Amino acid sequence: MAEVQTKKYEFKAEVKKLLDILVHSLYSSREIFLRELISNASDALDKVRFEITKGSEVADKELPLEIKIDFDEKKNTITISDTGIGMTRDELITNIGTIAKSGSEEFLKQLSENKEAANNIIGRFGVGFYSVFMVAKEVIIKSKSFRKDEPAVWWKSDGSGDYEIAELNEPLKKGTIIEIHLRDDAKEFADKYRLEGIIKRHSNFISFPIYLKNEKINTIAALWREPKTSIKPEQYNEFYKFLTHDTEDPLEVIHTSVDAPIQFNALLFIPKRSYEFWRWSKDDYGLDLYVRRVLIQHQNKDLLPEYLSFVKGVVDSEDLPLNISRETLQENIIFTKIANSVTMNVLSHLLKVAKDNPERYNDFWREHGRVFKLGYMDFTNADKYQQLLRFNSSASTDEKELISLDDYVSRMKKDQKEIYFALGSGREAIDLNPHLEIFKSKGLEVLYLYDPVDEFVVTSIRKYKDFEFKSVESVDLKSLEKFDDLTESKENFEPLSKDDEKHFDSLLDKMKKILGDRIKEVIESKRLKDSPSCLINADNSISSTMRKILKMSNTEVNLPSREVILEINKDHKLIRNLLEIFKKNSDDEFIKDTTEQLYESALLLEGNLDDPHKLVNRLNKMLTEASDLYKNKIE
Repeated sequence: MAEVQTKKYEFKAEVKKLLDILVHSLYSSREIFLRELISNASDALDKVRFEITKGSEVADKELPLEIKIDFDEKKNTITISDTGIGMTRDELITNIGTIAKSGSEEFLKQLSENKEAANNIIGRFGVGFYSVFMVAKEVIIKSKSFRKDEPAVWWKSDGSGDYEIAELNEPLKKGTIIEIHLRDDAKEFADKYRLEGIIKRHSNFISFPIYLKNEKINTIAALWREPKTSIKPEQYNEFYKFLTHDTEDPLEVIHTSVDAPIQFNALLFIPKRSYEFWRWSKDDYGLDLYVRRVLIQHQNKDLLPEYLSFVKGVVDSEDLPLNISRETLQENIIFTKIANSVTMNVLSHLLKVAKDNPERYNDFWREHGRVFKLGYMDFTNADKYQQLLRFNSSASTDEKELISLDDYVSRMKKDQKEIYFALGSGREAIDLNPHLEIFKSKGLEVLYLYDPVDEFVVTSIRKYKDFEFKSVESVDLKSLEKFDDLTESKENFEPLSKDDEKHFDSLLDKMKKILGDRIKEVIESKRLKDSPSCLINADNSISSTMRKILKMSNTEVNLPSREVILEINKDHKLIRNLLEIFKKNSDDEFIKDTTEQLYESALLLEGNLDDPHKLVNRLNKMLTEASDLYKNKIE
């Protein structure tokens, strides 16, 4: 190599400091140096293609636009070359020597005062390039400008105190060659499989071919950049499997291109299956973020809210501001707008599926509904979120049939102002809930909520359209009086006489005395039709189901002492028998046992009975006595 006009440049103290930041502080992974150099090579190819397109005179125009990477394990070197726009001596100083300019001291000052200042140089060759010194003990650059009359130039530095620049007398085709001499602790990068893995992870969708030892590495097209009309379903399926390693095709594909007011492309997928409760890490979600086809962040968790974490895919922006390392995003208005737009696109797509293909949407809900429900705090998209909710209900034919809130509202009775819901472990359990009896008798539909998060959902969103959500446990019975009874109780008793009414009131007082401070009062029930008793919250605060969930989860919440009311159905066979016993002997032991049994049975139905031993022992005792009576009867 014949060199002329060699000149050495000394880095100033503040430049050394800046270089130290770039090399050691702003990049968390050393392999990113390759991503930066490939990105710079891609930029150079883009620029020369533009010059060719506009008709400029370009040297070596016949050269294919490509990036080549070679390595030598014995010499511990990596060589990266491109056939791009190349650089003149002045451009080399300007681009590669950017941080050596006199303004670097001011830049350092601005960087320390305001990290946003770093955005102004993101993507410039002079910054990303210097990440190479994380692995290099020396770097040599040879470059030839696309301008025919410009000589080739040479640059060398060890990244510490100085760098050298010279002109070359040897022939060189247009483009740039970077020769990296690896440090002893970075020998791992002079390896085919290591380099191939980095390229596929970070630069797989660069639009120009990348060759490693003459083998093309980036073979998967960046589909999100292609027109939707030109892509076949099998291409989407292939890309999805490449991206996620899933063996099945996706359930839904969402391909979006936005030009204004912000520019980005997104290719998103909804898997057929949910692996939410099988995976090892709850953090295993997020979209891959690209800038000009270069992977900037794997599994970015801010592009979509967590309740849409089942969505897989990529988002690519041309001019998204990043922090200086390209690894984490600045919180800025552009990124926020992109994230909001991506979220809106996913929700709009789901609404379209729900409208056009309800069965397909139900398939989605059964797989991903548990995660989707967590969006009850997304107030920005509350309207779309609420329209997409699905529940089972008392009007459903079985536990698999799902309804929307619109379905429920369309079936509401005239003058109905509330959406009623009940919680339980399953459809059969809720059907046995005594609180539902008055709703069944009046033909009022009730949402059946089986998931612990469901109560958080309905109590957080509070109302749908103009209708408030109301638990069957806390509904104001007066609000139900306007609805006619459609069914009668299974038992048809004559009304109590005035004298028996007094005895019944006395029986309730007796039951209150037996239960003591465990309950606030015992009253006649207006809601029960077929059950003898039930418990209700006196203060209509935290529901019995939520109280049970919090206790089971050992949540460190100071639960307020519960004030409950025991409601008694005087038109139930058991209570009528108890009344007759009470009239003969108000201190009969059977009254005490039955009262305790009714109370604990009600707790058991709620799932809030802490110790069932007394109930079981008492039940065995009463069954024994009943069996004696039955035995005597049949003898």
